Amino acid sequence: MSEQEYLKDISQIKELMNRSSRFISLSGLSGIFAGVYAIVGAMAAYFFIFPANGEAIILHSWKFRALLGILAGVAILSVSTALLLTTQKAKKNNEKIWDKTTRRLLLNFLIPLVAGGIYILIKLSSQHYGLTGSLMLLFYGLALVNASKFTVGNIKYLGYAEIILGLFCAAFPGYGFYFWVLGFGVLHIVYGFVMMIQEKKHA
Repeated sequence: MSEQEYLKDISQIKELMNRSSRFISLSGLSGIFAGVYAIVGAMAAYFFIFPANGEAIILHSWKFRALLGILAGVAILSVSTALLLTTQKAKKNNEKIWDKTTRRLLLNFLIPLVAGGIYILIKLSSQHYGLTGSLMLLFYGLALVNASKFTVGNIKYLGYAEIILGLFCAAFPGYGFYFWVLGFGVLHIVYGFVMMIQEKKHA
């Protein structure tokens, strides 16, 4: 066996080990849909819920409940779409959708996300609204980075971008809505297109 063939075999073995320890079926299209859902939800909140005079939304008011409903709807639609498209992609590539790697990915993603969600609810119950958008971006970014070691692709860079955006959002609290749209809407769409281009290259 020549040295070149030996190095090729080693590279293939490394690739197989990498694939066996990472979840590789994330769909770029699901990222685009998630971004679209976020933008549509944000527009609905902006035109139908947010007070025209710039006053804060009072806790336990119908507007606050409606805003939570929109956020929950965006999250449910995003997760459902991601599961559907990722399952279809996994079947097409003869990959397992639910295994030990998937469980590790979800665990590492949910720990910072759930902790952040609880913290945000605690702050809201104390009527501290100012940094809500920033905290959502920060904890979501941390969740992506924490889960990135269990998935193939550049999802960690999306996480870094969300964290940086969250810090900017904290520095300019009066523009939290726009940072939220940029982070959960535009960045998801851009990242989704990047993933789709990469998928076509490796097809």
